[in-house]
Amino acid sequence: MRSRSRGSFSFLRWVSLLLVLLAVVVTVLQLVRFSRLWINFPSNLSIAGVPVGQLNRQAAAERLLTIYSQPVELYYNDAIIHLEPTAVGFVLDNDSMLAAAEQERTRISFWEAYWNYLWDRPVQAVDIPLRATYSEDRLRAYLQTEIATRYDQPSTPAIPIVGTTSFQAGTSGSELDIDRSIPLIEGSLYSINQRSLVLPIKKTSPSHPTFQNLDVLLRQTIDLSGFDGIIGLYVEDLQTGQNINFILDKGNPVTTPPDVAFTASSTIKIPIMFSVFRRIGENPDAETTKNLEDMIAKSINNASDWLMENKIDHAKGPLMVTEDMQTLGLNNTFLGGYFYAGAPLLEVFKTPANQRPEISTEPDPYSQTSPSEIGQLLQDLYQCAKSNGGSLIAAFPGEITQTECQSMINYLIQDRIALLIQAGVPDGTNVAHKHGWVTDIYGIIHDMSDAAIVFTPGGDFVFTVYMYHSVQIVFEPANQLVKDLSRAIYNYYNIPTP
Repeated sequence: MRSRSRGSFSFLRWVSLLLVLLAVVVTVLQLVRFSRLWINFPSNLSIAGVPVGQLNRQAAAERLLTIYSQPVELYYNDAIIHLEPTAVGFVLDNDSMLAAAEQERTRISFWEAYWNYLWDRPVQAVDIPLRATYSEDRLRAYLQTEIATRYDQPSTPAIPIVGTTSFQAGTSGSELDIDRSIPLIEGSLYSINQRSLVLPIKKTSPSHPTFQNLDVLLRQTIDLSGFDGIIGLYVEDLQTGQNINFILDKGNPVTTPPDVAFTASSTIKIPIMFSVFRRIGENPDAETTKNLEDMIAKSINNASDWLMENKIDHAKGPLMVTEDMQTLGLNNTFLGGYFYAGAPLLEVFKTPANQRPEISTEPDPYSQTSPSEIGQLLQDLYQCAKSNGGSLIAAFPGEITQTECQSMINYLIQDRIALLIQAGVPDGTNVAHKHGWVTDIYGIIHDMSDAAIVFTPGGDFVFTVYMYHSVQIVFEPANQLVKDLSRAIYNYYNIPTP
């Protein structure tokens, strides 16, 4: 009995020893295996979203470089562009990210990590944030030179229609929105999943024709009309200050300076009105108001004389008007006498415009101006009324107000004749203008003119036109020419959008 018990004990002891030995061996093997894993990054670790568990430092760096070196796929219109990160100076800061990963690996002790591994304890995933740089300047340059320059679809400008006073509408285009594209591409460069995107596009409106286009159209319109006298034309853009100013003699341009003296006829009533308002204040009496209306709206000469005699100076009213124009720097604009029949010429004026030896319109010695000077006066009037600024207020401080300037424009709007400049614009368009023509003793017209501020949805402008013919101006063809010129300018400012 004793020998049998002793044998059983011996067997159990050896089995126990064997199990202990086996556990030790397994533990040692696991320890060796973990030791090999310990020198690499832990399995729960990722860098910039890239899993690097069980990779050593070099292998992790290579994986990061491989993934973040993939091109970003850009879609623009119908094109697909592959942007290489290196093209915009994209660089991973591997050293700092790997150093942070090393710190994470050694955050817990070897034995704590080993027991976690041995007992398969769950550990929280850790991601080292991406650290990288790129050059925004290089990206902006890339977008401009490699994409926008190649793939933008430019708009086409409106162009004059040959033989007409109209413009053909341009077409819209599209262009890369570079400012919006930059943060989107930056996001893709820093992402491992969103490596493609559609670039934002902004629509471009057709560009407006240049003022040079309008200049050419106006000259062509005059040429097509067949007018063979002398014509002077001035256009000023009241938004930008750009202007067109030319004189044609039988279709041939007159060399600079462009100012040529023309008979002012009734357009001289614009300077008269200004000189009256300079002296009467903002609230004229009823008689003055009536004479202002008669002078501008009805072009009654007696009203002009009454205003100069009673509101400017009884004896020297015309000369005072001339002095006011000279104060404004308008040295080619003058009034030498009253309008009534037999009125004496108070002074002979020699101006740069009427002393040109190579060209003459045989201007009236009583009243003269030039297209550009009457245009500049209207521009000054517009600026005074619109912004309480400009030359009128500067030249006559305390004597001209914004309210008075607006009143003068309102009087000019009352000149409604449905001819000349006014005939070329749509009904309802405000045209602040004064027109005029002069007939000789035989009823023949040699001089015709119109000077206006035109208010339109697409922009306001000044337009003055003076015509002279030594033989005769036939009214209807001349009226049609001014009408066509007016329509061409209006159409330039109000080109329909596509």
